[in-house]
Amino acid sequence: MKVAGFTFIRNAVTNDYPIVAAITSILPLCDEFVVAVGNGNDGTRALIENIKSPKIKIIDTLWDDDLREGGRVFALETDKAFAAIAKDIDWAFYIQGDECVHEKYLPLIKAEMQATLSNPNIEGLLFKYLHFYGSYDYVGQSRRWYRREIRVVKRNLNVQSYRDAQGFRIDNRKIKVKLIDAYIYHYGWVKPPEGLKNKLLNFNQFYQSAEWIATNLPQTFEFDYSNADRLVKFEGEHPTTMLQRIKTCNWKFTTNPLLLKNKMSLRRRILQKIEDITSWRVSEYRNYKVV
Repeated sequence: MKVAGFTFIRNAVTNDYPIVAAITSILPLCDEFVVAVGNGNDGTRALIENIKSPKIKIIDTLWDDDLREGGRVFALETDKAFAAIAKDIDWAFYIQGDECVHEKYLPLIKAEMQATLSNPNIEGLLFKYLHFYGSYDYVGQSRRWYRREIRVVKRNLNVQSYRDAQGFRIDNRKIKVKLIDAYIYHYGWVKPPEGLKNKLLNFNQFYQSAEWIATNLPQTFEFDYSNADRLVKFEGEHPTTMLQRIKTCNWKFTTNPLLLKNKMSLRRRILQKIEDITSWRVSEYRNYKVV
């Protein structure tokens, strides 16, 4: 069984993405790792080169900065990385620049790959998610956060990234997946207010026009943490690849999680209560078919 990792990245230094931690968190599972590095001048390519692993293959890409159709450019860059994977690969493991996998899950993930490799009814593996928010000490736990997503797919030439690279499809149909008991740790929203303001400004340029950004995200804009709806204290351990970053970059999160919960609308509170009691998320969006 051969496994490839793949990802895309651009301006990781400027935007403070933990891309090295992301790559190295799954590198032990991989026989090769393709990184599509977009055009930029902040030293991102050198950052990837300094991982110094013979498994890593860098391809240089040019982003279409004029493409603002729902973040479609992210999917196109993902597809470039996937297309560069060796043809004899069995499984492709996708990781985004702000995601990590805890090393405790690697044996389980490998075992699931081996167990389902010859099963034509399973085309991918579905992961659970932990969305860290505000600081490394809290996790968003509400309907605002997607619970699951595909991160491992079989090396099918017809696999394509879907919409803004949230998941994958084969010939534009939903992929048949197995839900496994492993988590992706998502760190994209762990920043102080100024950092999250910059994130939104940079992120929305791939979704919105300059006029929309100027109107909705002016220089006086301040990030509002209340959008999380509900936060819970994280009592577990972070991936080893993230520990040094957390030690040097964590900051004191002063927002009261109870105040966030109190801002939820009545409708959202009712739906959340249903989910808490039954584990059923009413009208949940699913870009996959669980087998």
